[in-house]
Amino acid sequence: MSKHPLRVCLLTGGGDAPGLNAAVRAFVHVATRRKILVYASHSGFEGLLGTGGVSPLRLQDVRGILQRGGSILGCSTRSNPFAEGASPDLERKVVDRVRELGIDALVLAGGDGTMGIAKRLQEHGMQCVGIPKTIDADLGGTSATIGTDTAVETVTHALDSLHSTAEAHQRVMIVEVMGRHAGWIALRSGIAGGADAVLIPEIPYQPMRVAEKIRERQALGLRFSLVVIGEGACPVGGGELEVEPAHEGRLARLGGAGERLASELAACGISADIRVTVLGHLQRGGSPTARDRLLATRLGAHAAGLCAARRFGRMVSVHDGRVDSITLDEACAAEARVDPRSELVHCARSIGIEMGAE
Repeated sequence: MSKHPLRVCLLTGGGDAPGLNAAVRAFVHVATRRKILVYASHSGFEGLLGTGGVSPLRLQDVRGILQRGGSILGCSTRSNPFAEGASPDLERKVVDRVRELGIDALVLAGGDGTMGIAKRLQEHGMQCVGIPKTIDADLGGTSATIGTDTAVETVTHALDSLHSTAEAHQRVMIVEVMGRHAGWIALRSGIAGGADAVLIPEIPYQPMRVAEKIRERQALGLRFSLVVIGEGACPVGGGELEVEPAHEGRLARLGGAGERLASELAACGISADIRVTVLGHLQRGGSPTARDRLLATRLGAHAAGLCAARRFGRMVSVHDGRVDSITLDEACAAEARVDPRSELVHCARSIGIEMGAE
């Protein structure tokens, strides 16, 4: 066991999510009480690579941040040392920088990409602990991730607002939300926000079924409809739409699912005024909900406990409402997708929401 106080470096990888600051705050509070020295890598891995910098993270640095969105550490989707096409020097630079700073362990808050990096770094001899953060809720091995609740709440409020203007102008409102491969945001907010159709990546849709739903409502005198579509949703036989290809370690940026559906509905003979709203990064911003603050605090505190116990190579997780941890191998084993046969999908269909296909 090391003779000096345990030194850990905390970073927030990938995109930002409401609740990250609550996790950082809790981690620092617990770590300080456990005599752990905490450092921050600013702007994700860029800090360790010299661009963002590394600095001590103390109690005074995390005061007043519980209610703030974003991350005081900064986030970046660049500088993934294990990305396809990344310079082989990046991995060595990260390892060398950690050793130069005398860091004993890295604590990484992020989604599946960040957990994959943590797993690879662990395999290369670096001690790591993961904190699950992703608004898409697509990280395997945990039933809850930081940011999802706030994102769903944000979309639900947007649907409430769009509902009234759709009704006033007798329009079909298509709302495109985030969710590359997982439809959790679309499905949960669609049910909560009273959507008439919800299209998710896990269920390829048939445009005519959505058109029939709109006509069914029109026949009942309801001259407006609200459709929620995940950015990764595709028609039967179709594929994802990319607005920017993958490069520099970043995934391809998706977009256009809403506009494609609007064109498909017009081709199906829907003559109503069709409008598309892309919520985009609104879903990542804003103050975290009470539920996200509580979840993030529990996860951050547990991560600090894992470090104090020197239980590395693990990700904090939630099972049956209880905070625990799993191995990084388990965390990276599979993504969490919506099961088309799940109770939530059955519920949506049972109350008349069109899901696009059987």
